[in-house]
Amino acid sequence: MTLTQLKKGERAKIIDISLEEIPLKLIEMGCLPGCMIQLIQIAPLSDPLYLDIDGTQLAIRKETAKHIIVEKQD
Repeated sequence: MTLTQLKKGERAKIIDISLEEIPLKLIEMGCLPGCMIQLIQIAPLSDPLYLDIDGTQLAIRKETAKHIIVEKQD
């Protein structure tokens, strides 16, 4: 599943990312395979998504989030 399919509050593990589509800055901030990610909030018009990636909070566009493959954690 992609990051865009998570619901508010759900946690997931990043499985794969598209290096061609993900900005280098996002990778430098810890958006890497194996990291835990939680969807904190979705903006009113569904873009951007507010995330917690291993303790770092950031916002990313939905267009970018669809290139991040995750596995939902219980």
